[in-house]
Amino acid sequence: MAYLLGIDIGTSGTKTVLFDEHGKTIASALREYPLYQPQIGWAEQDPEDWWQAACDGIRAVLAKSGVKAEDISGIGLSGQMHGMVLLDSDNKVLRRSIIWCDQRTTAECEQITSLVGEKRLIEITANPALVGFTASKIMWVKNNEPDVFEKIKKILLPKDYVRFRLTGEFATEVSDASGMQLMDIPGRCWSDEVLSKLGIEKQWLGELYESQEVSGHVSQEAASVTGLKPGTPVVGGGGDQAAGAVGNGIVKPGVVSSTIGTSGVVFAYLDKIKIDPQGRLQTFCHAVPNTWHVMGVTQAAGFSLKWFRDNLCREEMSVAELMDVDPYVLMDKEAEKVKPGSNGLIYLPYLIGERTPHLDSDARGVFFGLSTVHKKSDMIRSVMEGVAFSLKDCLSIIADLGVDIKEVRASGGGGKSRLWKQMQADVFGLPITTINSSEGPALGAALLAGVGTGVYKDVAEACDTAIKPVDVQQPVPRNIEVYSRFYELYGQLYRSLKKDFRDLSQIMKNI
Repeated sequence: MAYLLGIDIGTSGTKTVLFDEHGKTIASALREYPLYQPQIGWAEQDPEDWWQAACDGIRAVLAKSGVKAEDISGIGLSGQMHGMVLLDSDNKVLRRSIIWCDQRTTAECEQITSLVGEKRLIEITANPALVGFTASKIMWVKNNEPDVFEKIKKILLPKDYVRFRLTGEFATEVSDASGMQLMDIPGRCWSDEVLSKLGIEKQWLGELYESQEVSGHVSQEAASVTGLKPGTPVVGGGGDQAAGAVGNGIVKPGVVSSTIGTSGVVFAYLDKIKIDPQGRLQTFCHAVPNTWHVMGVTQAAGFSLKWFRDNLCREEMSVAELMDVDPYVLMDKEAEKVKPGSNGLIYLPYLIGERTPHLDSDARGVFFGLSTVHKKSDMIRSVMEGVAFSLKDCLSIIADLGVDIKEVRASGGGGKSRLWKQMQADVFGLPITTINSSEGPALGAALLAGVGTGVYKDVAEACDTAIKPVDVQQPVPRNIEVYSRFYELYGQLYRSLKKDFRDLSQIMKNI
């Protein structure tokens, strides 16, 4: 029996999962770490936290499973995209990583667009300049921390920093590197033109692999702190969305995923590259060779519900601890008591700005229609519905781009909530499918490791082996009608508030 290890370096924590060759979970471990927000709109993490979480997780799954390290055929890495890790000449981290949800780089996006040209930037990188992408973060350091910029010798993504600590190799792969905005996306290589115009040295970047290719092997030093066998192959892996798509079987036309994690993503496979000319969707290289994917992103999907839980659901958290259940289970039960439409309460999930369909870092969260009739249960359901509406925005634009949509598969933490999945079915007007595994990116990374080490002949065979649909939730016709009315109003609210969001941002900057 072959065993495969998937390591997913997420925003809230690193999940390490050991699978057998059939995709069955043998053991898993989650290690959490902090998110630092030194100013409004800023988001940073310490790369050392990721490495320690990975080490702890690897040791934990080996201990739980009883599987010998020498029986692990390969390791796959997945992780939060767009984060920036800067290393000096001694391979030491220069500053905390600025991560994907950081919103500080509006001026740098304008600078990048000016330097490369708006049309040319989209032609090369398939996307407009976005505050979340790595390139704008590098430019922010260049503009605001020149002493740090002068010391840069390597630039890595979060999962690729863990790869470096595991193998000693400076490497990345096409799906995650696509989100740096430094790649020629149609050509699947680094863009000399973009790098030159931005003043970023090509030698600072890792060697670029396809996602299933072996990128290095576990070093003796890493083996001593993780319990892994020295020489174990480590494949390219994937950015969390591409790896999660592999873990959901989104490797063929017509099958789309709707993922509610910290962010929310609607993800579609492309066998030929398609680019949204308005830049509302992101087009990246897929983790399957010679294919691409398009996705729409809701910045604060599960993050919205987590924010509500942490600040307004202390009672539920206390009771859940006593009952030994997840607080979200109790929150689901409260929301189930409320009819679709949340008694006229609409939530805009723009806590940290937005990406799809509004490229607006100034946008902020809103409860609209709040009155004395509303209770906490209405607010919980409203948050969940607002996220579903935002995902509907993403799905609609993907459909408008001519992408075939036959099946939507739910995943992420939100994919565990039957209520949230039913909301998506009703808001989308489409059936929602659940598969046999909820491990998403960790499973996808492990399957890619299996392809790279010969356990499977290709990604399609890996997915056919490990992934099976187990449940389908059909939309309720009456709910479709109700939600269509609220969704129309939901869309109007952003247009009405756009200038107000900008004015609020200016006021806050001047306080």
